[in-house]
Amino acid sequence: MPYTQSIENCLADAIGPTGLDAATLDAAVAQTAPTLDRLRAWRRDGGLPLLALPGASEDLLALVPLAARYREEFDDVIVLGTGGSSLGGRCLYALCDAGWGPPPGTPRLHFMDNVDPHGFDALFARLDPMRTGVLAISKSGGTAETLIQTLCCLVWLQAGGATPAGRLTAIAAPADNPLRRLAARHGIQILDHDPALGGRYAVLSLVGMLPALIAGLDAGAVRAGAAEVLDAALGAARPCDSAPALGAALSVALARTRGATATVLMPYADRLAPFALWFRQLWAESLGKGGHGTTPINATGTVDQHSQLQLYLDGPADKMFTIIMGPGGGAALTAGLGGDDPDLAYLAGRSMGDLLQASQRGTADALAAAGRPVRVIAVDAVNERVLGALMMHFMLETIIAAALFGVDPFDQPAVEDGKRRVRRYLDTMGQA
Repeated sequence: MPYTQSIENCLADAIGPTGLDAATLDAAVAQTAPTLDRLRAWRRDGGLPLLALPGASEDLLALVPLAARYREEFDDVIVLGTGGSSLGGRCLYALCDAGWGPPPGTPRLHFMDNVDPHGFDALFARLDPMRTGVLAISKSGGTAETLIQTLCCLVWLQAGGATPAGRLTAIAAPADNPLRRLAARHGIQILDHDPALGGRYAVLSLVGMLPALIAGLDAGAVRAGAAEVLDAALGAARPCDSAPALGAALSVALARTRGATATVLMPYADRLAPFALWFRQLWAESLGKGGHGTTPINATGTVDQHSQLQLYLDGPADKMFTIIMGPGGGAALTAGLGGDDPDLAYLAGRSMGDLLQASQRGTADALAAAGRPVRVIAVDAVNERVLGALMMHFMLETIIAAALFGVDPFDQPAVEDGKRRVRRYLDTMGQA
């Protein structure tokens, strides 16, 4: 498996009364069995498209020529979309660009998921429209933010003498919708978004795979990692042997019996910081219904040891923690560089990776010592296979947790009210 999951420091035997006793956890895990059976049935009969993606390859082969053209013709690619249309691709892209630019010969991807005019003005000012491609992604084809983003990009491209056809690709469900109509009007290529695949579960589809291929990543390895987790989770003889089921049972039982109403995901790798943002949307939109759910909080180690850890250790005992421990590495420091300064002696001969490893272990130990339930997920690399595995784990964990809470993991009814209100405000702008 591309990762290991340790829950010992979520149990009462290790951390005291804020942890779960064995009987409570066992009962919660047993309740996941019907959902695991349902997932197995969905996988057999194709009832949930997400479960078919890890084993698919023909759709990736069909995307390769388009990705190659984007890589050859463009220096920059603007990815338009919001929520699930953006976060999955963004966290995959972080594998090859941690903020300092992509590898040589690869276009730089810009994930524009907001509608702050300043951000677009600044982006347009530094890009050459003749050397820029655009991906516009909206499952419904009617997301207001994506539509206004696309319209603004069309204006910018045309003002710079660049024709939209050939440099802009739209992804939307195969139905009559504004994005597809707009694309058809301008001769823009249109790709189909599976209408049965929710945006926040779409990262393994072309929504995440096309940006990954453009960035030069191994999309097949992403799916292979996801397939390993899916096979192991659904092939487990007992629910307690299914890592996502165990994680879901743990989270829900802590919320119900120990008041852990928030869940903190804290990876110790800069390249996984966008993954925590992706998880935050997945967990929040899938579970937050009818008064149920827990609040996801994203953090990054070691940064948030110096900004949030005080609260985590000495504030309200209302959180479950998941620390993703990554590999160390880096060149070793030499003993001579610090001279005879006793305050530097503990760093002598140590690498930056040594400090990272000691920090993630020390933080987990400190949380447990303070009686905070902390799960550890350890990976020995940060690459496509591992990220695909983590994504599948948390998508399955979310679906199983939703069943335990008794909510639908695939809808977001409360969000629709906000969208209707936005539309009404737009309709009345400028009226006396």
